[in-house]
Amino acid sequence: MSVTFPPGFLWGTATAAYQIEGATRENGRTPSIWDTFSHTPGKTENGDTGDTAVEHFHRRAEDVRMMADLGVNAYRFSVSWPRVQPTGRGPAVQRGLDFYRGLVDDLLAHGIEPVLTLYHWDLPQELESAGGWPERETANRFAEYARIVGEALGDRVTRWTTLNEPWCSAFLGYASGVHAPGRTDPVAALRSAHHLNLGHGLAAQALRSVLPARGKVSVSLNPAAVRPLTRSPEDMDARRRIDALANRVFSGPMLKGAYPEDLFTDTARLTDWSFVQDGDLAAIRQPLDSLGINYYQPTVVSAAGHKDRGHEGSGQEGGAQEAGESHGGHGASVHSPWPGAESVVFHQAPGELTEMGWSVDPTGLYDLLLRYTREAPGVPLMVTENGAAYVDKPAADGTVHDPDRIRYLHGHISAVRRAITDGADVRGYFLWSLLDNFEWAYGYGKRFGAVHVDYETQRRTPKSSARWYSKLAATGVLPEVPIG
Repeated sequence: MSVTFPPGFLWGTATAAYQIEGATRENGRTPSIWDTFSHTPGKTENGDTGDTAVEHFHRRAEDVRMMADLGVNAYRFSVSWPRVQPTGRGPAVQRGLDFYRGLVDDLLAHGIEPVLTLYHWDLPQELESAGGWPERETANRFAEYARIVGEALGDRVTRWTTLNEPWCSAFLGYASGVHAPGRTDPVAALRSAHHLNLGHGLAAQALRSVLPARGKVSVSLNPAAVRPLTRSPEDMDARRRIDALANRVFSGPMLKGAYPEDLFTDTARLTDWSFVQDGDLAAIRQPLDSLGINYYQPTVVSAAGHKDRGHEGSGQEGGAQEAGESHGGHGASVHSPWPGAESVVFHQAPGELTEMGWSVDPTGLYDLLLRYTREAPGVPLMVTENGAAYVDKPAADGTVHDPDRIRYLHGHISAVRRAITDGADVRGYFLWSLLDNFEWAYGYGKRFGAVHVDYETQRRTPKSSARWYSKLAATGVLPEVPIG
């Protein structure tokens, strides 16, 4: 029996500005924290940077035509904050906004719905130099930036996302230091988590003050499907600790207007959370028109004592769950991204692995969709990132076959359909990623794209998975996995 999806389901692809745009010094753009981080020796694989990336800034029209050829009906992209507001303060640079005006116009002209993310990790360096996300002022500046972009594009963009994966921004950026800005201060990470929450709430308010009534506001989280290694009390408590830091630190304030009490207890030796001020939780808990879920693999944990089977202090990366150790073999010292839960041991889930070393397990996505159906009743869900990296090499005839990715997508999209059958109100799926691109600290060594990019020539070649996904987008019927 064929697997079909509801009418109106969004079939999209997703990208992030710093990973694809390039043109980092053009039209008034100033450095973001990722420019600074990637230009710091030893922080990225091979010293790779996003200076050129895949030249989307100059190949925008080509890339939109390619999306149209693939038949996707939505495109999730992010706006580069320092391209629009270089210092993170003051008026916008209109030349920066013009790029996104043109992108949105191109998308609409081809029948593709723009889905705009305001923040995908590229904080203006000037704001980081003033303290970054650990400081309350950054949340206020983010709301101002949201208003600027909302006023410029709200007449044409209906779907808005405040933050992408705030867990990564807070805990990989400020605790483990493997992401920009590369700081290793657990208290700064907890402060950042709160101010990202606050920034989300203030930005949602700012957007709604300028958007037309049809405007929809969302946030994209990367919740962890946390599983205990055993059912022992110790392993169950390890699961609880990581669930608080990976999930409830964001979903609690955003969905319920409260932080989990066990999070305060677990981190009491680090901070008294006095940076949470009166009125903050009410500001954070804003109505959501949808909730984005990013998923790559489940998280398996245990209490200390299983070091032979795990990695103490490991964890997840949002757009991609992974070990919270050094990235890309660049030799950084290990700092835990888990304040208050540093002793928890992380384990590789069984089964097939992607090129990133992440386990292929669609049941984690199913579990998360059902969990957030319960925790956010009445709020539609979107799978705003899901995909896999594999070794994709062009054949002699120039084609790029990636059967492993097709199998991965088939399994995970089947899990989405099963979740819908079991009561989850899922309205869309966005494949990560449209293009091979700059994969953060891994540089250009890992390929997530449905479209292969030759980094020397910038030639784009849709892979077999892109053609497979195109059939799905055109029909709403899940294609079979090709044999061979």
